[in-house]
Amino acid sequence: MDIFLEICRIPRPSGREEKMGQYLMDFASDRGLACRKDDAGNVLICKPATPGFENRQTVILQAHQDMVCEKDATLEHDFMTQPIDTYVEDGWLKARGTTLGADDGMGIAMALAVLDSSELQHGPVECLFTTSEETGLCGAMGLKAGMMNGRMLINLDSEDEGEIFIGCAGGINTTVTFDFKSDAVPAGFLFLKVGVDKLHGGHSGDDIDKGYANANKILARFLNGALDKYDLRLCSISGGNLHNAIPRDATAVIAVPFADREKIRIDFNVFAAEIQDEYHVTESSARFFMESVDPVATCIEPAVAANIIRSVYAVFNGVYAMSMDVPGLVETSSNLARIRTEEGKVTMVASQRSSVESAKYAVQSTLAACFRMAGAKVESNEGYPGWAPNPKSQLLDISVRTYRELFGKEPKVKAIHAGLECGLFLTSYPDLDMISVGPTLRGVHSPSERLELATVPMVFEHLLAILRQIP
Repeated sequence: MDIFLEICRIPRPSGREEKMGQYLMDFASDRGLACRKDDAGNVLICKPATPGFENRQTVILQAHQDMVCEKDATLEHDFMTQPIDTYVEDGWLKARGTTLGADDGMGIAMALAVLDSSELQHGPVECLFTTSEETGLCGAMGLKAGMMNGRMLINLDSEDEGEIFIGCAGGINTTVTFDFKSDAVPAGFLFLKVGVDKLHGGHSGDDIDKGYANANKILARFLNGALDKYDLRLCSISGGNLHNAIPRDATAVIAVPFADREKIRIDFNVFAAEIQDEYHVTESSARFFMESVDPVATCIEPAVAANIIRSVYAVFNGVYAMSMDVPGLVETSSNLARIRTEEGKVTMVASQRSSVESAKYAVQSTLAACFRMAGAKVESNEGYPGWAPNPKSQLLDISVRTYRELFGKEPKVKAIHAGLECGLFLTSYPDLDMISVGPTLRGVHSPSERLELATVPMVFEHLLAILRQIP
């Protein structure tokens, strides 16, 4: 935990892990451990076996350096200069108004704790710390053959103590662009800022089935209804942030004829009440707002604005299919993550996930078809593969047996809908035997992220027991 709190002081947004990488290199140097860094910024630290364990197989402990940097909309916080402000409440470690970064700072801390100790028993250990996992698994994609020697890998990026993961979904990101010409707003129009914030948000993989509202979809739902009733002009629209986070807030600046000012306010109040009733279990903190703002000279040309609003409202979002093989596992999903208005264009980013490759591309095509019908340009990245479960894994057998011996109960062996780097590792290291474990986290990728402290020593003791039993 001391190491984790040190990490909380180090800037490490995705793509900006320079200081985190240097911290890791210095950590190795201070302890006389071999260390190297590749072109992708991945850092590998190697520690020899402890006495009596020299003939054991090498184990790779793996975590990612970066964190999701999300904050409350009203909080002034610079993730590049200010530390994460942590506190403990009811047995949970939390952060004030920001993501905590236990995803995957706790994975880093556990690996470093193994490297730091002179008392633990283990065979040769290689600790791999990858970059930009949260924004596209960039470090894992850039990892080349020959960087590592181990054939067993323990990923430390899971979020439920007592669960051992042996598979994950693959993913793909889709970018949507609407080009528009600016139109003058007619005289006699009232300008309003309308939106929703303080939604739950969360991880677009782990939490996509939790019933949390998508702010972009909620806002589009109101605007779509208003478009049918009023001569509405859309000046700008924005919502969400990262591709792998369910959007918690969305805002639009609109203009309506002054004569309709009371009607649209009443409609919005009724709409807000309906949404609060629909989501009273999962979104009790939701805040809806409509307020007058200074006039804006131009708006998005009405035909394009209507296509934007209606396509965002119509496009699929959420759980597309549940697994037929693993009860309770989301198989395929899509998350409309971000909308931005820029000079002459509105851009959107959505992420699709599936444990079935063909289904991943099918749901992406569904999304693309909807937006193309509305006149948008649609592009997708190459995506990343899933990690197919290996029920005959030797490492899995060891981890299940040691968990049972430690805690007197059976762990749950599962696959996860979130994307882990394990599938990508197999492209350069096809013979890897892998599992993923971690302490209990909730609310990841949002300011409600929290770490259940009691689960940290449990996971660490389990990790050490696995290391002692490696053949």
